[in-house]
Amino acid sequence: MVIWIMGLSGSGKTTLGKIIKEKMKNKKILHIDGDIIRKMYSDNLGHSIKDRNINAERISRLVKFISDQNIDIIVSVLSNFPSWLNWNRNNIKNYFEIYIKTNMDILKKRRPYLYSGKIRNVVGIDIKFNKPKKTDMVIQNSKDLKNLELSANKIIKKLKIK
Repeated sequence: MVIWIMGLSGSGKTTLGKIIKEKMKNKKILHIDGDIIRKMYSDNLGHSIKDRNINAERISRLVKFISDQNIDIIVSVLSNFPSWLNWNRNNIKNYFEIYIKTNMDILKKRRPYLYSGKIRNVVGIDIKFNKPKKTDMVIQNSKDLKNLELSANKIIKKLKIK
């Protein structure tokens, strides 16, 4: 099973992934975060569209490889490429995609410097965010941590995870 959590920076992807993993503590599950994968390769990929696409491919192919070993995975990643989301859906077994939708005003409060307009190549500011078209679940995260806790419970119930 792969739970793929996507959304803009600051939307709560990593937080939701950690909450789900904690709630599933009786089940062995790997949590992959897009920022950590980027750092792990340490080959100086920037944040241009080209570099983001390279990183997206790495994450999708890595997740498929691990998933093919029958290891359950939670993925927290921006995912701005519809082609890679389609690839995931066509190539990763038991794939469940979640889009965390968050109002830009809230994102600016959570990550003021990132969304200030002073940084280039920010998805949602000067790079268009491609909202997913075929997601399995949409979560509106405009509230607090309790909202993500409730969402995690819904996800676990929907996937019938014990």
